[in-house]
Amino acid sequence: MKVLVDSNVVLNKLLKQPAFFAGSNAIFTLAEIGQIANQRFEGYISASAVTDIYYIAGKSLGKTTAHEAIKKMLQVFYPATVTDKNIYQALDLEWQDFEDSVQYVVGESLAVDYIITRNIKDFTSGSIPAVTPEQFIEIITDSEK
Repeated sequence: MKVLVDSNVVLNKLLKQPAFFAGSNAIFTLAEIGQIANQRFEGYISASAVTDIYYIAGKSLGKTTAHEAIKKMLQVFYPATVTDKNIYQALDLEWQDFEDSVQYVVGESLAVDYIITRNIKDFTSGSIPAVTPEQFIEIITDSEK
């Protein structure tokens, strides 16, 4: 199973945001283990999101801590290339949030099964299911029964 993890989920973990930490931490743990039930689990994050995460985390945690956090994050999630083709495809979608459209087309190019995000409503125009970390945990828990 492949998933694309949105930057907001990563930031929930890195910034230890109380309301969202547990679910986001669970996604990190799944990616570290690399397996759900009897299938491989691959977590991706778009390369364009990495710079956003570094910038936001750096403001809250300081640059040194943010730098180390990015290194650890990239040991857990595969960075997904954002190509010029992805940018043009995202522009053609004409979604309200351009960053989300870029995330979506990167997810399409990887053939991900889910986009894990805190902003489900921003992905409703696409065909890839967008779920919160908590919803994803519920889905995989139900599939293991």
